[in-house]
Amino acid sequence: MRINLRKFIIIGCCLGLLWLIASYSSFIQMPVSGSKHSLKDLENKIDELQEKLQYQISDSNNLLAKLRQQLKKTEKQKLDYQNSNEDDVDIQRRITNPILPILVIACDRVTVKRCLEKLVDYRPNKDTFPIIISQDCGHNATYQVIKSFTENDPSVTVVQQPDLSEIALPKEAIKFKGYYKISRHYRFALNHVFKTLKHDAVIIVEDDLDIAPDFYDYFLGTYPLLYKDRSIWCISAWNDNGKRQLIDSSRPELLHRTDFFPGLGWVLRRETWLQLEPKWPQAYFDDWLRDPENTQGRSCIRPEISRTYNFGKVGVSKGLFFDRHLKSMKLNMDPVDFTKLNLTYLIKDIYDDQLTSLVYSLPEALPEDVITGSLTHNTVRVTYTSAKTYQRAAKKMGLMDDFRSGIPRTAYRGIVTCFIRGRRVYLAPSEPWTHYDPHWGR
Repeated sequence: MRINLRKFIIIGCCLGLLWLIASYSSFIQMPVSGSKHSLKDLENKIDELQEKLQYQISDSNNLLAKLRQQLKKTEKQKLDYQNSNEDDVDIQRRITNPILPILVIACDRVTVKRCLEKLVDYRPNKDTFPIIISQDCGHNATYQVIKSFTENDPSVTVVQQPDLSEIALPKEAIKFKGYYKISRHYRFALNHVFKTLKHDAVIIVEDDLDIAPDFYDYFLGTYPLLYKDRSIWCISAWNDNGKRQLIDSSRPELLHRTDFFPGLGWVLRRETWLQLEPKWPQAYFDDWLRDPENTQGRSCIRPEISRTYNFGKVGVSKGLFFDRHLKSMKLNMDPVDFTKLNLTYLIKDIYDDQLTSLVYSLPEALPEDVITGSLTHNTVRVTYTSAKTYQRAAKKMGLMDDFRSGIPRTAYRGIVTCFIRGRRVYLAPSEPWTHYDPHWGR
C-alpha cells in the first residue's frame, strides 16, 4: 500500500510539471531573424517561465511533504487500530477461553482435605481450573494430606512458602503475629502465581472454605466484568451479611456491587496484583484492601447468597468471629449458570444510576418497623445520618455494624442492602452519597 501511494505521488508531480511546461510553451516563440527585440523578449519569457517553474516545483515539494506527513499519520493510525484490535482479540480470548487457577492458602489444618475434596469434586474442567496449593507453617501432617491429592492428579500442585522465620515484632504486637505471617504468605503465593507461573488471574480460597456447587460457574460468568469495567477490581464469592434471615433465598442469581472488600473466595487479576504488591502491608492485608486509597476507589462484585462457607472455627481470630457471624451464613445450593446471564446491570454507569434513583424514590421506614414487619411496602429505605445512627439501625436489623476506612460492610456508595421478612431494605445515607468518612468506626 505504501509503495503504490508513493508511485502515485511521483507520477502526479511529473504530470503536473509536464502540464506546466505545456501551458507556458505558448509564450515561447522562435525569434525573427535579425530582430534584437525578439531575442530580448525571448530571454525575458524564459526567465519568467523559470521563475514560475521554480515556484511550481516548490509548491509541489510542499504538497509532497504534506502527503508524506499524512501518509505517516495514516500508517500510525492503522498501526494503532491494529494494536487496538489485537488487544481486543487478546482480551476476548482471555474472556472466552480463560485459565483461572485456584490458589489454596494452607497452613497447619489437616481439614484442608475438606476444602480440596469440594474443589476437585465440583471442578468442571481441569485445564481451565488448575489447583495450586501454597502451604506455609511447615506442618508435615497437613503436607501429607495435600500430597494425597497432588500425587493422584497432575492438575493439583503444591508449593511451600520457604520463609518460616519468626517475624520481629514489638512486644504489644506479638499476640497478633499470625496476621503478619498470613500477609507474608499471601505475598509469596501471589508472586508465585503471577510472577513465576505468569497467570493472568487467580481465584483465591483459604483452606477452611467449602464451596457452592456453582462456585466455578459463578466465577466464569463474572470474570469478564474485570475487563469490561475497570472500576471493578475483584469478584468475591462472599456476602458479609449473608445470614439466612438477611438474604432473599429465592434470588440466587442476584449480584451486587460493593466498596467493601469481602474476601473469602475472590478473583484477582495479575495487572492489579502488580499495582498492589509494592505496597503490600506487613499485616491485616484484608483491611488494607478495604481502604479506597489502596484500591484506587474501585469496587468488587459480591453475591446475594454466598458461594463459599467458612468452616474454620479455629484460627487467628480464636473462633470469636466464627461464633458471632460465620456459622450462620448460608451457602448457595441452588446452582445458577452465570455464563448464560446478562450481567451488564453491574456495569458502573448503569448500576449507579439505577441504584440511586431507586433508593431515593422509596418510602422511608424505621428499623423497628422492618423487624416487626408492620409495613405496607415491599421495598423501603431506612435512613442514617451518622456513624452512630448507622450502627444503631444495623444492630436492630441484625446487620454487621462495623466499619473499615469508614465503609460499612457490603456498602456501595454508602448504601447497604438486605432482605428481611420478605422485604427488600436499603440502609442509606440521608443525602445521596459523595464520599466515605475514614473517621467512622475509629
